[in-house]
Amino acid sequence: MAPTTKEAQRAELHKTIWRIANDLRGSVDGWDFKSYVLGMLFYRFISENLTAYLNKHEHDAGDVSFDYRLVADSDAEFARDEVVAEKGFYILPSDLFVNVRERAAGDENLNETLERVFKNIEASALGTDSEDDIKGLFDDLDVNSNKLGSTVAKRNQKLVKLLDAIGDLPLGRWEDNSIDLFGDAYEYLMQMYAANAGKSGGEYYTPQEVSELLARITVVGKKQVNKVYDPAVGSGSLLLKFDKVLGKNNVRQG
Repeated sequence: MAPTTKEAQRAELHKTIWRIANDLRGSVDGWDFKSYVLGMLFYRFISENLTAYLNKHEHDAGDVSFDYRLVADSDAEFARDEVVAEKGFYILPSDLFVNVRERAAGDENLNETLERVFKNIEASALGTDSEDDIKGLFDDLDVNSNKLGSTVAKRNQKLVKLLDAIGDLPLGRWEDNSIDLFGDAYEYLMQMYAANAGKSGGEYYTPQEVSELLARITVVGKKQVNKVYDPAVGSGSLLLKFDKVLGKNNVRQG
């Protein structure tokens, strides 16, 4: 049975991340390797986020059996323009994290596959309002780096492990979670790798407890606010806490 309390979910997540760190420890320095772990975690996040978005639209329209990850690429262009306008990017079904992971162990050119996927995601935003936001998104996730291995085969072995490890993280469905599991995984990884590198994790993110305390102090006595502004925004965790504290749609203009 999956853990349901906030503390149990966080403990299970941290235990799994620690196992990943041990499994993947090797030639890559921990502080450098965080880029691979966080980059792949983000790739999984946007894949699942897009799939959930499209599935909901189709289910609400009456096609309850629709599953975007099973759609042929040739049939998947129907929603590209609308989704890019809404989400800022687009991913074809064959390029989704779950499908790339499924084929990874038998893909002798996995490094080239991932490089192509990342370029496709960035290219999906070309000429749109989100181009600057998406451009260079995966630059730090160098799938051809010698840090992953001295040969293509060794690099691909490491990439398969990385895909499987990130795919095994117990992130579940957003609506079933008591905590923001993707956000918590990000913070835990930053804290862990920062400590190993002799750095302060606080240089790179604001801990959830601090963000929530600041948000609650700011909105005492308020049920809605017009806007929220963080002049030193980094990962965006403080801004997201206002959405959590006040509830959906109660930060009226973002």
